[in-house]
Amino acid sequence: MSQKVNLNAYFERIGFAGSIAPSLATLELLHELHPAAIPFENLNPLLGLPVALDQQSLEKKLLGEKRGGYCFEHNMLFKRILAELDYAVRGLAAKVLWNNPDAGGQQHSHMLLAVEINGATYIADVGFGGLTPTAPLRLRADVEQATPHQTYRLTGGEPEWRLEVKLEQDWRPLYSFTTQEWADPDYEPLNAVIAGDPASPFTRQLRVALSPKGQRIKLLNNRLTIEPLEGEPEQRLLASVAELRDVLSVTFGLGLPVADLLDPRLEVILADAGVAEV
Repeated sequence: MSQKVNLNAYFERIGFAGSIAPSLATLELLHELHPAAIPFENLNPLLGLPVALDQQSLEKKLLGEKRGGYCFEHNMLFKRILAELDYAVRGLAAKVLWNNPDAGGQQHSHMLLAVEINGATYIADVGFGGLTPTAPLRLRADVEQATPHQTYRLTGGEPEWRLEVKLEQDWRPLYSFTTQEWADPDYEPLNAVIAGDPASPFTRQLRVALSPKGQRIKLLNNRLTIEPLEGEPEQRLLASVAELRDVLSVTFGLGLPVADLLDPRLEVILADAGVAEV
């Protein structure tokens, strides 16, 4: 059964205004605004809270409560928004290669989208954390594709593609995928593992990212990094729960879970980083 989509709430959340025709130009604008406004974050898995992928739950959390989420939440919401706008869109799944380029045999753990426009296929992904592409990418091999942030390229081809990002002068693999369609329920077992397995990094580390115009903002545990498109990144180690809460709510614009749930977990994050609050 189709799930009702609140386009107005989504447009307000990301600051979108303009034509809603299912064109490449509209997709490009949505794809840039989404990761600039809705943070990538994993507070629910970190706090032992469920991650729901039904539309009502996604809209309540990401739109109404000013929260963010991780790949399944971002791209599931984006998929339904695009479908509501009459795009031909289908869900795909990927194996993450970032920091593990030889992991081709591992399980799928990431969601992305394929969008068909005027006979061409574009990859859309608004949920890959601090390296989320900020524009759709044409599904074409060995072509450098600039976005408002980094430059990307796709290599390989049917049946398996690889997405790579250019960092300084080096190409780094992000993930591999095929164009086989995944139905919405197919992601539920993957989501359950990523959100609930004690071995999942999302249940053990604080990970937050936002990609506003001209910069990337990232938080890994207590390390805040602000990366301008030009120039050196700025890093700061956060030394208290108050600092962490301030960065989450002000820098990333997040509505925070209740303090009696969040603060003890932030204390553990600081303790694991060797920070003793006084």
